[in-house]
Amino acid sequence: MKELLSLLKRFFGYTSFRPLQAEIIQRTLQKEDSLVLMPTGGGKSICFQLPAIYMPGTAIVVSPLIALMKDQVEGLIANGIPAATLNSMMPEEERHRVRQLCIQGKVKLLYISPEGIISELHWLLPRIDISLIAIDEAHCISHWGHDFRPEYTQLSVLKENFPKVPIIALTATADKITRTDILNQLKLRDPKTFISSFDRPNLSLTIRRGLSKKEKIAAIVHFINRHHRQSGIIYCMSRNSTESLVEELSEYSIRAVAYHAGLSSDKREKAQDDFINDRVNVVCATVAFGMGIDKSNVRWVIHYNMPASIENYYQEIGRAGRDGMKSDTLLFYSVGDILLLRRFAEESGQKDVCLQKLNRMRRYCEADICRRRILLSYFGEETDKDCGNCDVCKNPPQRFDGSILVQKALSGIFRTGQTANMHLLIDILRGAEKDELKEKGYDKLKTYGVGKDLSYKEWKEYLYQMLQLGYIEIDYMSAGHLKVTPLGRKVLFGEQQALMTIYQKIKDFALPTKKGGYKYRPIRPIESTSVDETLLDSLQQLRKQIAEREHTPAYILFSDDALEDMVRKKPVTLDEFSEIRGVGQLKLDMPVFVFRGIIPLLFILHFGYSNETTKIEKGEWRKKNSPYFSTKLPSISAFHTKIGKDLYLRTIPSKFHSSHSHFLQFSPSS
Repeated sequence: MKELLSLLKRFFGYTSFRPLQAEIIQRTLQKEDSLVLMPTGGGKSICFQLPAIYMPGTAIVVSPLIALMKDQVEGLIANGIPAATLNSMMPEEERHRVRQLCIQGKVKLLYISPEGIISELHWLLPRIDISLIAIDEAHCISHWGHDFRPEYTQLSVLKENFPKVPIIALTATADKITRTDILNQLKLRDPKTFISSFDRPNLSLTIRRGLSKKEKIAAIVHFINRHHRQSGIIYCMSRNSTESLVEELSEYSIRAVAYHAGLSSDKREKAQDDFINDRVNVVCATVAFGMGIDKSNVRWVIHYNMPASIENYYQEIGRAGRDGMKSDTLLFYSVGDILLLRRFAEESGQKDVCLQKLNRMRRYCEADICRRRILLSYFGEETDKDCGNCDVCKNPPQRFDGSILVQKALSGIFRTGQTANMHLLIDILRGAEKDELKEKGYDKLKTYGVGKDLSYKEWKEYLYQMLQLGYIEIDYMSAGHLKVTPLGRKVLFGEQQALMTIYQKIKDFALPTKKGGYKYRPIRPIESTSVDETLLDSLQQLRKQIAEREHTPAYILFSDDALEDMVRKKPVTLDEFSEIRGVGQLKLDMPVFVFRGIIPLLFILHFGYSNETTKIEKGEWRKKNSPYFSTKLPSISAFHTKIGKDLYLRTIPSKFHSSHSHFLQFSPSS
């Protein structure tokens, strides 16, 4: 175990394992099969990457998306781990080179698609000393899974062809029926199932229902502006929605890109690349973007429409806060979403299962109890404590006897012959002056205008509650007409009391009257309530500069969690820096990486910033009170020789001074 912990620190920068990681790794080292269920950001990758490093040979990692493979490989290489990918987008010459490296034993982890596995089954794979086989996103193999991929069903041949090689199947979301299907399909040998806690306490959960399109846009603009310069994803139900939302946001100086299956592969790749490298902070996407992102510093996720299942929802919100840091989620929900998703479910070929999952998702959206408890319960994990980090916990419902209110609505439904949808019923109850109502004689009903004391939004909220409580239901086969249930009849005739939750007015955000937005500038001090916030902002800006120069995603260079740890500990030597979470020893052993990545960070942490600044040419900033600056604030291309050499000699171990002395010969223009 000591050796494994040493490798964990050396390559990944962590000093201890998360729950279940050590047990899973030990089982793989014993050449036994496993099924691993861990939430997104829970540390699944370490479960196969670390034994792959420890064991002789090459680990085969099956992954469904090229973008995901590329992302994983880049992260491994940044940590000094020899990894590669084989995919259909690579030139044949490059594919041949990778094959030869694998045969020579120079690759520790080879990422490949399910189709690639089959094509390489009889030539490449028998020529490789395979240490283990990892099947990522294993729920794709199951017809019951939320993202079924037919090509995954071919993977049963792996155990047949390599019976002595341990297989580890990994997924973030799989209910009981999906788990059983995974094990059967892969033909695993005496597998052990490891189920980690599905709780993601760093994610806040908020749902807003019944908003108009204009209200949703206003709420989104406010939400994004509140998360200034933070990366986030907006999931939409349709391709057109992603495109139109991008256009809407551009009107408020929010730059976003669309991502969906209808785009060309070049456009999808560019959109993802811009997002990964922080050139764009907002991506509006369909579920096609679901597994294609492994970006650790996504700070928020918005669902423009309700997802079709809790599995989908959990997988998608899991894209936020993978580094364990505080992140926010927001879901918009409407009856219109239900009607459309129900139609999709009925046309899916798995009508009963899909409808059941849709109903569970609807009940989650309509619930007035702790949302996290509902999520955990769905995945078989029970808790008796509220989370304190969802909209229900933050604004606990207050109840009242709503029997008369409910009776008014139910009477209105009956008097229309149960042929009114929610919008029409509210107009009748509020006595709306509309020609449509008069033409159909609804203005003559006894219930016409009996609810004029409540606003449209209040009635809409109370009708949602009535759906949730089972007093009414939606007839999906007849244009969404409302029907009274047997339980509703009891309330209508005074046989049962209706306890309702008091409507709480949620702040409505007005859209900006003019284009505003934020512009990026070179690294500079910012006005802040604390020195630490200023320091964190400076580190984030510097990280972005270094990442752009090195053509590496910023979060791979250093995670947001690592930056916050730097602010807390304020290391100014390499020994101190090695204690930062996620900073592996190999990064400290690479002089180029040290000089270009760590030295500038140490500089900022050591000298800090003065709030007194002056603007100079081209939007650059100069620190007035430091003798070390004669050009712009520290970026790798702007270090003055004196401070660069001084700091380098104080922090780099002496063994590097002679062998890498050329790194000291730099200038501001280098």
